[in-house]
Amino acid sequence: MAPKVLVSDKLSETAVQIFRDRGIDVDFQPNLGKDKDKLLEIIADYDGLAIRSNTKVTAEVLEKATNLKVIGRAGIGVDNVDIPAASAKGVIVENTPFGNSITTAEHAIAMMFAVARQIPEADASTQAGKWEKSKFMGVELTAKTLGVIGCGNIGSIAADRAKGLRMKVIAFDPFLSQERADKLGVEKVELDELLTRADFITLHVPLTDKTRGILNAENIAKCKKGVRIINCARGGLVDEAALAEAIKSGHVAGAAFDVFEVEPATQSPLFGLPNVVCTPHLGASTTEAQENVALQVAEQLSDYLLTGAVTNALNMPSVTAEEAKVMGPWIKLAGHLGAFVGQMTTEAIKDVQIILDGVAATMNVKALECAVAAGLMKPVNPDVNMVSAPILAKDRGIKTAITTQDKTGVFDGYIKLVVKTDKRERSIAGTVFSDGKPRFIQIKGINIDAEIGEHMLYTTNKDVPGVIGKLGVTLGEHGVNIANFTLGRSEAGGDAIALLYVDAAVDAETLAALKDSGKFQNVSGLAFEI
Repeated sequence: MAPKVLVSDKLSETAVQIFRDRGIDVDFQPNLGKDKDKLLEIIADYDGLAIRSNTKVTAEVLEKATNLKVIGRAGIGVDNVDIPAASAKGVIVENTPFGNSITTAEHAIAMMFAVARQIPEADASTQAGKWEKSKFMGVELTAKTLGVIGCGNIGSIAADRAKGLRMKVIAFDPFLSQERADKLGVEKVELDELLTRADFITLHVPLTDKTRGILNAENIAKCKKGVRIINCARGGLVDEAALAEAIKSGHVAGAAFDVFEVEPATQSPLFGLPNVVCTPHLGASTTEAQENVALQVAEQLSDYLLTGAVTNALNMPSVTAEEAKVMGPWIKLAGHLGAFVGQMTTEAIKDVQIILDGVAATMNVKALECAVAAGLMKPVNPDVNMVSAPILAKDRGIKTAITTQDKTGVFDGYIKLVVKTDKRERSIAGTVFSDGKPRFIQIKGINIDAEIGEHMLYTTNKDVPGVIGKLGVTLGEHGVNIANFTLGRSEAGGDAIALLYVDAAVDAETLAALKDSGKFQNVSGLAFEI
């Protein structure tokens, strides 16, 4: 019996035909996503569900979806899918993360042209019969410096297009290697240098705790006078109120925004200001982009239902059913190791060495590599998954080498991660105990035995009396409760580390108090998906 797929949002007829051509029984109901009751009534009949943004796949829908095996989202955003509930039901959730890249980059370039030549205001003036030719004096893009904040998939396309316009491109991206920058033909710089040199700034980073407000009042003040700022990435990257004040003062010459802190954006401090161009989140709104993601999701769902191949999955590794039973804890461990290093590293990563020992060396090596990459990249891209992470790492010039070896120590197997940057080398190792729980067993060459928790605190110091007491007292004074406490040292009086499993995320004030004590070389709050 042929697998049955429901298409509950608008996909192109070409995409629907892909299902038919591959022998899938497809039910095309493009308006059903708006009818929750009807969806609940019929969802049990389908093996696959293809959606855009109108269909809300809630826990209630998943509870009724007794035969559903896979959900495919045409596009990158999956806010309309309850992924934890889908995972609990064993339903795979896939998206199409790269289908909109060219379209979004092109929109940023179009917005740059618009703000450089004041096109929207000039158009409105001319159509009003004013002919104010002398009022709209623009600037050329040729020979100007474009600062790209975030030079990943979309940012690198924008940089390439800007080079075609004979612009000089400089880029700030902690994960951009020098080799990759050279290949793109961009100059890799720190953020402060980008701000002071750029004539135009375009943002292409996800919204995370680290990137939120990356262009705040302080950083906007550092910008070259007359800069023009383009944001087609995510609302919240730029402090809109601070930018509005900078435009009013004349420090910033103009801005072009496709995304806003609050959407739908019915009001913003930027609205109504001179030489500010605003569009309603149109970055992915081209016929080609919508067609690309529709065709991609049809192919992905067909592949899984017919062959079991998993592509761009957000909630499962690309492994067989037999492998998953054994590999699950090891995949989680690999992700934790990557996440540890990813959160600790702020400069560009050049090389990643993954050492698989003993039983770990006998497993699906590619899946473990993807899990490491996903953990490594997640701090800078929360939407990353095990399929897209290796692509993103490659785009940033990160080289990965894998070594497998027979059992060498007391454990049946372990995974060790060694990451190199221009400035330092970090290493961490872990294993899976008989209870199926991953553990960290070595950091910086120092042996430990650390349970991994959702919220952790990592410190380094010299092995001298009083350090651990200061750590405990300071955490107690700030109301931080310790669930588990692991210590290690290289030798008496040498390097020492502490890894604490705590009940909640350690706030900035507590971290600052520990740093200010003068007892610690490094203090870092860490988070892991348990």
